[in-house]
Amino acid sequence: MTNKITELFNIKYPIIQAGMIWNSGWRLASAASNAGALGLIGAGSMYPDVLREHIQKCKAATNQPFGVNVPMLYPNIEEIMDIIVDEDVKIVFTSAGNPKTWTSWLQDRGIVVVHVVSSLKFALKAQDAGVDAVVAEGFEAGGHNGRDETTTLTLIPMVKEQLHIPLIAAGGIATGQAMLACMVLGADAVQVGSRFVASEESSAHIAFKNVVVDAKEGDTQLTLKELAPVRLIKNKFFNEVQELYKKGPTVEELKQLLGRARAKRGMFEGDLDDGELEIGQIAGLIHDIKPATQIIEDMVQEFRDAQKLVKEISL
Repeated sequence: MTNKITELFNIKYPIIQAGMIWNSGWRLASAASNAGALGLIGAGSMYPDVLREHIQKCKAATNQPFGVNVPMLYPNIEEIMDIIVDEDVKIVFTSAGNPKTWTSWLQDRGIVVVHVVSSLKFALKAQDAGVDAVVAEGFEAGGHNGRDETTTLTLIPMVKEQLHIPLIAAGGIATGQAMLACMVLGADAVQVGSRFVASEESSAHIAFKNVVVDAKEGDTQLTLKELAPVRLIKNKFFNEVQELYKKGPTVEELKQLLGRARAKRGMFEGDLDDGELEIGQIAGLIHDIKPATQIIEDMVQEFRDAQKLVKEISL
């Protein structure tokens, strides 16, 4: 599987393990990279010294390329970027901010930069900012999401039509069949998040992993759009948000209910009642917890089987 993305990152398969907060530490990133994908450390839930430790442990655990995902709204962003350069990380995925802010600075230091977007408008802005590739993430995705609610099936061909740099599809992808579909629509690779949450190496709490495995169609929903749209599994906290909405809450009241560290409480500490349980719609197709290597091997085999099936179909 050689294409623009595998060559850009020097990886075997055009699969990126998403850098998710509270889920994507060095164990998952190194396991994904060792299996031929691109592993990403999720810096969004790490203090600077913790990120440095994860980068160093990842370097010790793999001799394959890996990267760091950095939400640019991070309060210690300058320190984070300095650590990435100091530790000689060669790939950075940026999100939640203006790609113009850091792209040239990182590229001048020999780093490949990819920006995550949820719309054609922002994909073109990222391209204009000079990024090396774009992740276009559809409405199905877990965690923080775009306001336009454009699905992956619609977003990828729209972006592909006008983008001139490599395109990575994300949102609702957990199988080789979905990977093939996205590449037929124009993607050069896929970024997979939710499927890797339910991996043995994910840093998510086992209670959260089990909730993901047990999730059915319709168990997730986008909410808190006035703050930052986020897709959550429905639980006690989610229901409290919905009850508050019935009263026509102000942004301040929503912030007060959300409080601090809800995501950590839910995904990392396993509080299934009062925590934020961020996961994608594809959770309904995730039925077990596997090693990251097995997830990647299964996706590749499913992709190849789907390719053969498509060749056999005639109109």
